[in-house]
Amino acid sequence: MGQEEKRPTEGHVSGQANEPMSAPAHCLSVNEVATQLGANIDSGLSDDDGKSRLDKYGANDLGDAKGVSPVRIFVAQVANAMTLVLIMAMAVSFGIGSYIEGGVITGVIALNVIVGFFQEYSAEKTMDSLRSLSSPTARVVRGGDVKTIPSGDIVPGDLIELKTGDTIPADIRVFEAVNFETDEALLTGESLPVRKKENETFEEKTGPGDRLNVAYSSSTVTKGRAKGIVFATGVYTEIGAIAAELRKKDSKRRPVKRKPDGSAKPHRYAQAWTLTATDAVGRFLGVNVGTPLQRKLSKLAILLFGIAVVCAIIVLGANEFSDQQEVIIYAVATGLSMIPASLVVVLTITMAAGTKRMVKRNVIVRNLKSLEALGAVTDICSDKTGTLTQGKMVARNAWLPGFGTFTIENSSSPFDPTAGDIRHHTDSPHQIDFKTGGDSCGTLAEPAAHVEKGAEALASFLDTASLANLATVQKKKTDEWEARGDPTEIAIQVFSSRFGANRVDRTHGEKPQWADVAELPFDSDVKRMSVVMRNTGTGKMTAYTKGAVERVIQICTTYSGGEMTDEFRQEILRNMEVFASLGLRVLALASKPYEHEIKEGEEIERATVEGDLMFHGLVGLYDPPRAESAPAVRSCHEAGISVHMLTGDHPETAKAIAIEVGILPSRMGDVAKDVAAAMVMTATSFDALTDDQVDELPVLPLVIARCAPSTKVRMIEALHRRKRFCAMTGDGVNDSPSLRRADVGIAMGQAGSDVAKDASDIVLTDDNFASIVSAIEEGRRIFDNIQKFILHVLSENVAQALTLLVGLAFKDNTGVSVFPLAPVQIIWIIMATSGLPDMGLGFEQAVSGIMHRPPHSLKAGVFTKEFLVDMLVYGVWIAALCLGAFSLVVFGFSSGSNIGPTGENLGPLGLDCNNNASEYCDTVFRARATTFACLTWFALFLAWEMIDMRRSFFRMQPGSKKYFTQWMHDIWRNQFLFWAIIAGIVTMFPIIYIPVLNEEVFKHMPITWEWAIVFIAAALFFMGVELWKWGKRIFFRKRAKKATGTAFKDMDIEERVFGEFLGGSSGSTEKEK
Repeated sequence: MGQEEKRPTEGHVSGQANEPMSAPAHCLSVNEVATQLGANIDSGLSDDDGKSRLDKYGANDLGDAKGVSPVRIFVAQVANAMTLVLIMAMAVSFGIGSYIEGGVITGVIALNVIVGFFQEYSAEKTMDSLRSLSSPTARVVRGGDVKTIPSGDIVPGDLIELKTGDTIPADIRVFEAVNFETDEALLTGESLPVRKKENETFEEKTGPGDRLNVAYSSSTVTKGRAKGIVFATGVYTEIGAIAAELRKKDSKRRPVKRKPDGSAKPHRYAQAWTLTATDAVGRFLGVNVGTPLQRKLSKLAILLFGIAVVCAIIVLGANEFSDQQEVIIYAVATGLSMIPASLVVVLTITMAAGTKRMVKRNVIVRNLKSLEALGAVTDICSDKTGTLTQGKMVARNAWLPGFGTFTIENSSSPFDPTAGDIRHHTDSPHQIDFKTGGDSCGTLAEPAAHVEKGAEALASFLDTASLANLATVQKKKTDEWEARGDPTEIAIQVFSSRFGANRVDRTHGEKPQWADVAELPFDSDVKRMSVVMRNTGTGKMTAYTKGAVERVIQICTTYSGGEMTDEFRQEILRNMEVFASLGLRVLALASKPYEHEIKEGEEIERATVEGDLMFHGLVGLYDPPRAESAPAVRSCHEAGISVHMLTGDHPETAKAIAIEVGILPSRMGDVAKDVAAAMVMTATSFDALTDDQVDELPVLPLVIARCAPSTKVRMIEALHRRKRFCAMTGDGVNDSPSLRRADVGIAMGQAGSDVAKDASDIVLTDDNFASIVSAIEEGRRIFDNIQKFILHVLSENVAQALTLLVGLAFKDNTGVSVFPLAPVQIIWIIMATSGLPDMGLGFEQAVSGIMHRPPHSLKAGVFTKEFLVDMLVYGVWIAALCLGAFSLVVFGFSSGSNIGPTGENLGPLGLDCNNNASEYCDTVFRARATTFACLTWFALFLAWEMIDMRRSFFRMQPGSKKYFTQWMHDIWRNQFLFWAIIAGIVTMFPIIYIPVLNEEVFKHMPITWEWAIVFIAAALFFMGVELWKWGKRIFFRKRAKKATGTAFKDMDIEERVFGEFLGGSSGSTEKEK
């Protein structure tokens, strides 16, 4: 049921904790808050304490979650367009006295509602659990370890770490704030970010907007970083005080258009009421709610309802609009045969099951429409660090001007500064043969030996490496090394710690050597970060900076050897390119004495820090590609998907990694120069091009280095102009525009900010590129299965409608049509052959080779030309076989003599055979049973044939050695579908053979030799479908060969992706292609 509304206890004071403290949190110091809450500002709560407090205080939410309501689901099952059509048919049946037909329809409605209720209830429970997975998370320190947990599990006393882009999970007392600002517009209406002051306390009556030592739940961190102690959760937060306002639902009533003075003419009220009523009808019919495909299917249902009405009119017209009971009920049944009663329900269940499967593959779906979009993705724009690579960096090389080059070897632990060997070479990197390794990289050396030499260059380099760095590297009591922070900074901190320069040792303890003064966080536009530190011994301040090499050296005026010249800058860049060509991410380190006065709470000017610096050297970090990245990129290429790497790294670094994982061709030397230049570009070069120039590129860049957030947006726009369908990854606040602009926005679950996750369609829980490929494969599987069960339903509808409409031509001596199927038979076939088999098709696993074909067109959707032709072919073939079976029994094998009560020959169609099981109707009743068996079997067998829309049912696994039995394994693999079809086949027999039920209700009688016709027709059914599939395979194979010279799946991967660019000039452009 829906969750009960929560309220704070009576007398709760604004700013107080869940259990009142001696004063509100803004009146107390951090230590006082921590003491009164039983918290620890260093190691946080223990896991057991966190669990017990969660039981005590409850979940950190406002109690406004809807949950899963069985009543709402049941009402939705009854009050939907499809069920209402059945209810109308039931009413007509009872109204004209057809109580048997009315009773059967009632049973069908009850069965549909019950099955639909339990299936949709299960689906809703699944989606509800997935919503909790995609809810905001928070980084807490529990037992000294940083953990990411759902915001709902936060408890009073928790120690929280916050950074730019995070959504604050609860009300916290701030400390260790560095340039920390939050957006509190949701709470206070203040549009500008608020800078927090951790050391101040305020009077109790201070309003929420002026409590500068407190950060509020649901506000967003716009700048800086901080830690905080949670003092209020759930409805005890400030946002909880206005929870009633937040719970108000958006009005579904259209507003009245008014004049500037507030008045409105009468027709404006009528317009608003009309639009409101139209919206309500649209919501009821499902045409303006749900995903695009759900809306499209709802519109299809309305179209089919219109066709059903036309079919019913045709039946009445063929019988001269007779008011006979059997004619009217047959018209109703013919109309029902066109209604796909289970379509929307099966779609919902398939999507819910798909999202559940995706969670197991490390993908959380936040937006259901992305399930439809994933299968159409033609391009993936991915970040490098942590997505294509492991995100566990190791400092491999460092160059200090005038001192030489360090190389780290044999280091298997990224956090242990004592692991591995250090080599030192007095030459610059461009003079060293790194490829050979070993002694060519220098002699083995002990770090202590270099430190003892007291080289100023090394000391300055290590100071910058350890202090322009927010990561911590420490040895635990278990003698294991642990690290907290960004992987890049951890790697640099481990390097400096090898030489005894560890930030924790230098800034903590009884007599710290350095104290933090100010911090300028990394900015993706300037690609630098800086800190200002004060030497506690001398009182002097120093600015330390690290960042992208080009961006740092342009603000350096000196280096250890003298004045920075253009020639030396070229020397730096030359050495950087050597490191980058090894696949290393290269950063520059610099510093200067800082002589400006800094007043507490004031914004520090970046220009005063990042200017006139002294260059100290380069550090090269190796972030090895994930083992699964190269196979995943290859899978993308096999699936016709282009992969683009958009990274902040140097072009050579990005190029080396891109070649290693297969984004760029291994034979780059064979690529035409103009194409090679377009394949790898810097953001500066790409952004300098006009849109027309970008469109004229022979190929859009596969690697964009030094990428800025705005470049990602331009890349998406360029792809869209080439009619491409793209997925974009992102993790930072600035990535939000590109995530929203992309067709599928993909946020990182571990490294991503809450703002990025909120802007995304799916979230990767492991930040792994291979998971994107898994998501696309799953998206294709879901799309395929949706197409399969829609084709199955509509083909069946076409077959039923044709059988019933053409059957109107069978008229007895009185001129009344003798129906090849009785109305109750039709209703039973609809019920037995649609719902459960279609659900089974929705659960079908991916077909073989699903990632060896190009993406499908989202514009065409499921209703492709192939789909529409298949629907007609299968429908006409089934109808032809059923009508043929009926005709054979009635006209082919009957005696033809059928003398009536007055002595006249009634012919094989008898007398009044639509109503009575008389002696004159034996032939017709047997023919009906034969037709009923045929149509039931064909509709069920068609579901098996739909498992693969092109491959033979008997050879769905091309590589299998089980030439004659593979089909048995294929149908057993999906046991839901298997037993749904078996159930449909088995239940047919009692309907045919149980006395009274067969003749009085279903208007047929037991059959004997007629089973031969059923079996022969079944064989013909499989032969016809298999022949059609064989023809399709030949057609599509020839078409592919005509277009590309060879079949898509048979082309060499590198040839398929880069073939037109290898060995010559570009010739044609991707745009032309």
